[in-house]
Amino acid sequence: MERDAKPKAPAKRKATSARQYERPRGGSARAVGDLMPHIGRTAFRRFGFVQSSVVSRWPEIVGERHARVCAPESIRFPPGEKSDGILQLVVLPAHAPIIQHVIPELMERVNRFFGYKAVAKVKMRQGAVQAPPLEEKPKAPPSLKPIPMELGDSLRDIGDPELRAVLEGLARSLGGQET
Repeated sequence: MERDAKPKAPAKRKATSARQYERPRGGSARAVGDLMPHIGRTAFRRFGFVQSSVVSRWPEIVGERHARVCAPESIRFPPGEKSDGILQLVVLPAHAPIIQHVIPELMERVNRFFGYKAVAKVKMRQGAVQAPPLEEKPKAPPSLKPIPMELGDSLRDIGDPELRAVLEGLARSLGGQET
């Protein structure tokens, strides 16, 4: 055997100072509630909802009183269109006659939510409705600091209790900064 030729060394890779491109990650952590509309969008569309917010914001759309006794099931549109759909509602059996009388108002509110005539007809089905959870707003504890005398007289004339409480809190914070 002849050993004229040197054995070849393995090829070395070029050393580069730049790192390989890495796909950026999702960024900072996000709340699950922010992701839910994106996650549920496919399922909602599959069952007839164009926007998942119709279900999640139903009490805002029709009001708390009606949301306790009826809930949306689906919106079915004619093939290839996104208007003049049929809204399917589940209604508690005892409240069906009442809801039947307010269907024009419910249609108007849903269409106002969409911004166009999305619903042209409403169909009702009697069944169990899960009542929306009651949201109780926690009340802030009253501050123990007294309101400055020069601001107290002008605040007593305000009739709206919420506005008065906000202005009193602002007066307390301003009074605390001066001393």
